[in-house]
Amino acid sequence: MDIRSLRRSRTGRRLSSVLSVAVLVSGVGAGMAAASPAAPPKYGNAPVPTLNWTDCSGGFQCSDAAVPLDYRDPTGRTITLHMIRHLAADPSQRVGTLWMEPGGPGSSGLDFARGNWADLPAELQNKFDVVSFDPRGIQTSSPVVCYTDAQYSAAVAAAKGVPGPDAFDNAVKVGADYDQNCVKNLGDTAGLFGTQYVARDIDLLRQALGEQQLTFYGRSFGTYVGTVYASMFPTRVRAMALDGAYDPNHYANDPYAYDWPQYFALDSAMSDFLTWCDQNVAQCGFGNGDAEDAFTALKADLDANPVTVGTGQANGFTLAYRLLFNMDSGKVIWPAFGQALRQAQLHDPSSFLLRPPSPASFAQLNPNTVVSCNDRAFPTSLSLLKWNVTAEAAAAPLLGTPWAYAPPMYDQNSAPACAQWTVPRVSRYSGSYRAAGSAPILVIGTTHDPDTPYQDAVTLSHTFDNAELITFDAQGHTAFGRSACVTTATASYLADLTLPKPGTVCSDEQQPAPAASASAKFATQRSALLEEGQDLIGSAG
Repeated sequence: MDIRSLRRSRTGRRLSSVLSVAVLVSGVGAGMAAASPAAPPKYGNAPVPTLNWTDCSGGFQCSDAAVPLDYRDPTGRTITLHMIRHLAADPSQRVGTLWMEPGGPGSSGLDFARGNWADLPAELQNKFDVVSFDPRGIQTSSPVVCYTDAQYSAAVAAAKGVPGPDAFDNAVKVGADYDQNCVKNLGDTAGLFGTQYVARDIDLLRQALGEQQLTFYGRSFGTYVGTVYASMFPTRVRAMALDGAYDPNHYANDPYAYDWPQYFALDSAMSDFLTWCDQNVAQCGFGNGDAEDAFTALKADLDANPVTVGTGQANGFTLAYRLLFNMDSGKVIWPAFGQALRQAQLHDPSSFLLRPPSPASFAQLNPNTVVSCNDRAFPTSLSLLKWNVTAEAAAAPLLGTPWAYAPPMYDQNSAPACAQWTVPRVSRYSGSYRAAGSAPILVIGTTHDPDTPYQDAVTLSHTFDNAELITFDAQGHTAFGRSACVTTATASYLADLTLPKPGTVCSDEQQPAPAASASAKFATQRSALLEEGQDLIGSAG
């Protein structure tokens, strides 16, 4: 074992020790703040919306649907949701409706269905009307806006790849300002965008579609939506596959215990890439055999010497931002990372890792934090917030440090805003998550997922009363569409109710391309789609 491998080995053991302590500390704090899971309240019957489908190009039909804004007043004010469907390609084989729930929170279901239908296995195209929607508060369905594009741009420009000693205080200040803007802009609706209400929306739309049951595929955050839906309406599930799963109890009721593994998963994936660079110097092209030190130096250099890109500027945080979202692609993107990092060292603005976030991405990031703060019962203690955020940043120094202190944008970095969230969480769901009485639920986990840790999938499969776990032994986020093995097994279950054998493990991840140019072309195209808020299932090739 060389010195660098020894250092990484020691780092791994240190992270494991810190994680054990963190779970204990965060669990105590969350226990003080969060109520025990209770059954969601029963409201009066809401009117079933009438759907009027019209052609919206590409073989798709679209419709609006008016649902209650607040289910405590089911016949009161409404919110308009935008839906999309593609009818079954072979009506003679039609089984029902396949509901496709995107990730995020913040991704568009309209884009999710439209962008991925052509890549679905034939048995799903033939047997199902594929349906999705933009959930409440997201994209075309009355989008929430707390920070304007100008406010987000200013906050992102101030973020650093190597934050300074005042980083925590700044994060608390920005989090409070974000919350105040939410209350100002959303008024009495700010607490109505949680996942309990989204699940109620889906069940109303199921009725509007004339379906007794739904077949459901959820990706990333869509797995939490599916978990809540199955738990609230278990008999309405014909079949369900949840890909890139959340640990629902930690996510909703013990948020710091959820965030810690996310930070470690992201840093571990980055560390795996840098190790590959050291072992494949020519193919990677970055770091000259010491990629971790080169990456650390690059973040600091970009902070000190930002690169002008279009009308914006890229610094060390821009690098961390792009890496987080593109890390989901797995090993296939690694050569492109190496090339783009080398370009960043040269301050070459054509590097796709130096593209500052745009208004298209802000449209996704605004609802991400609003939904998180509605769903998750963070303790209100700022001292506990400080302990967790600063410890997370120190324990995950590659990408965790810039993300821990960033403005409210995505998943694990919502704590500074959500710990100060004063809006009643009337639309949140706190459990139980057993989905007692549902059909079997197929849970899909990827062993080195940088976004939703594999252990979350294991935990969710044990949380449900009736579930089966399939494992993709790979880097990257989610498996359906990236693994032929997982895709085939998932499609067989959704179409024919045939579950994979217990303990099934798929190991068919696409490996790094020999030539960086091929990887770079894919990475640039994918990065552009991600920038537009698209949630991509399709294979990396």
